[in-house]
Amino acid sequence: MIPEKVFHQILGLGETWRVSRVDYVEKESKVLIRVEDTPALWATESCPHCAAKSVGGYDHAPERSWRHLNVCQLESEIVCSLPRGQCKECRKVYTVRAPWEGRSRGLTQEFEAFALTLMREMPVSKAGEILGETDQKLWRALFAHVDAAWKDLSWENVVWVGADEMNRKKGHNYLTVFVDLQARRVLLAVEGKDSGTWERFAEQLLKHNGHPKAITQIAIDMSPAYQKGVRENFGNAQIVFDKFHVVSQVVQAVEEVRRKEARQDAQAREQLERTSWLWRKNPESWTAGEQERWTQLRDKPLVTGLAYAMRLELQKAYASGTLGQARSRFQSWCRWVRTEAETLTSGLLEPMRKAADMVERHLEGILGHWKQGLTTAFLEGLNSLFSATKRKARGYRSSEYQIAMLYFVAGKLEIPYY
Repeated sequence: MIPEKVFHQILGLGETWRVSRVDYVEKESKVLIRVEDTPALWATESCPHCAAKSVGGYDHAPERSWRHLNVCQLESEIVCSLPRGQCKECRKVYTVRAPWEGRSRGLTQEFEAFALTLMREMPVSKAGEILGETDQKLWRALFAHVDAAWKDLSWENVVWVGADEMNRKKGHNYLTVFVDLQARRVLLAVEGKDSGTWERFAEQLLKHNGHPKAITQIAIDMSPAYQKGVRENFGNAQIVFDKFHVVSQVVQAVEEVRRKEARQDAQAREQLERTSWLWRKNPESWTAGEQERWTQLRDKPLVTGLAYAMRLELQKAYASGTLGQARSRFQSWCRWVRTEAETLTSGLLEPMRKAADMVERHLEGILGHWKQGLTTAFLEGLNSLFSATKRKARGYRSSEYQIAMLYFVAGKLEIPYY
């Protein structure tokens, strides 16, 4: 079987196109697959302007090339002078679209599919090295597919929403990322972390067949700006403060206690040296060295140890089976922390007392988890997703690249792999 027939079958060109010649360019180590139209093409064409079937050949556009999948580890291109047709009804002339053409100029569908598969698993620059293409060209393909798929998304069933901030780069450069907590997907990412981001989310919700009044619960951190944005744009929604941010603030309070105790007491400073990470982890996550260190400190009268026990007790409250149990355990925790803080005259537990005040002020939002069974597990895992996204979009300062990668990786977009 001659090469032209082989490539004709591989490309699935049918009767309307044919492979006229296959050339090997030795100097460039490249295979050129030359394709041309056949007379049968015009029987299948419809005018893109008036939809009439009466289209005939007019002339041919200048020759173009499309990067295709490698052939025997050699770079390959499809080369064709695309035909131009003229409608006999409206008399307009148009260029016929190549059936192998992808969404971005100069790439075939099969090449884009392979490129997208690689970009889902690794940084775009690395995918470019493997494919022998510039990462700018791969980004153009990614943008084309993501933009088309994201515009077609329907958010009509979105009722539980979560939002978190993503530090885009060093300094105060943030994205606010909105997620569908039920479908576990990223919906929207916008620059900033002020209340105005919620107005933009409400606008996009309407454009995607959703409605702000349909949102019943929104999980956020305790940012006043976020709370203001929710109240102004989502009046039917109950605010739920997600576990990750509540526990994070208590973890930070434990760290403040450790620093204060190390400053005030020379003996405690010696005992607490190089233990910062021990207090930030749960016991089951300790390394062997950290477990041994805890064994040495367990019987020491350290206030940091008491603060750490308070933090673990707070986490146990999240295991409550009912709303009533959860409310009782959080309230009991707040009373315990305050009592211990008042008893300790050194003031070392002041950060924990402030944490208890925070929990009490936001208790109704914290209890939202039990009122309708809202789970924020996907929201709590966003930090690892953000890190992966930033690695894949490394080297690009514009937020558009990180947003496109967020949608691509976690937006559950219906991107065709042909």
